[in-house]
Amino acid sequence: MSLLTEIFTWWNGQTIGTRLFTWRKGRLVGEDDQGNRYFVSKDGSDRRWVIYNGLAEASRVPAGWHGWLHHVVDVPPSEETYTPRAWEKPHKANLTGTPGAYKPDGSLANSGGRPRVTGDYDAWQPE
Repeated sequence: MSLLTEIFTWWNGQTIGTRLFTWRKGRLVGEDDQGNRYFVSKDGSDRRWVIYNGLAEASRVPAGWHGWLHHVVDVPPSEETYTPRAWEKPHKANLTGTPGAYKPDGSLANSGGRPRVTGDYDAWQPE
């Protein structure tokens, strides 16, 4: 089934074309805690790319790897010793469009009723 997935879906990991291109022209640089693998071109052109472990969602790339992919830093996070500051939170994926998305009180997507209007606001009533 994974071969069929590689042939027909571009959003789930890598395609056959990406696999062949990476095999011929890529060198593995590192892997993040989510299993995403990061590559750089062998020919010295400094082309960089990621192969996602599962769903291809750009918000799954941690900040350190994002900086390396976009040429902000030259050293990949796998080759440096970095300790996060006490105030830094761990990476959290974007949950928009999923059942885990944030739904504030009063949202139509939120279960339950809308809270009563309070304060100095009076709802408009047609005459």
